[in-house]
Amino acid sequence: MILISTKIDEIFSLPQAEKDLFISRFESVEAQKGTIVINAQKIERYVYFIEKGIARAFRATDKGETTIWFGEEGDVILSFLSFFKNQPGYESIEVLEDSILYRISVNDLQHLFFQNIHLANWGRKFAEQELLLTEQRFMDLQFKTATERYQDLVKHSPTILQRVQLGYIASYLGITQVSLSRIRASTK
Repeated sequence: MILISTKIDEIFSLPQAEKDLFISRFESVEAQKGTIVINAQKIERYVYFIEKGIARAFRATDKGETTIWFGEEGDVILSFLSFFKNQPGYESIEVLEDSILYRISVNDLQHLFFQNIHLANWGRKFAEQELLLTEQRFMDLQFKTATERYQDLVKHSPTILQRVQLGYIASYLGITQVSLSRIRASTK
């Protein structure tokens, strides 16, 4: 829980009483490798924090699956459509390793935001960070080459390359596995 507490403060530093209140609502969950934590087309009732493990968000299409996100220790797992609009999400999220997660119900979290300005500000800062990350991902896919996207992944998330199978990484980068192999060989 130390990692989660640190991550909470990285997003927005809370007074200790508010952080304790926030954390007191968490429930520990163990998930085995391959577990789908969030299912597409279903309203998700929890927000998860990764204490140990790695996850990927993906969208299934008629051509297969497209990986759209990776999360590691300290990251938050949620369906934005479920959280903000109480609608089924379009993505599924699975853990790629045996994992330890902490979850809080969307209702509890929304209630905390409504009752406590510090926690509401934490939620706002979290949403701002996620919006900026989403914008950066969109810009990268539109304006960077596959090699540049791969180099960014190596620079900013090197452990993903060690912990995630290459097919998922290629999908995330928007390229084939063969292209990823070529890029990896040319950048060594």
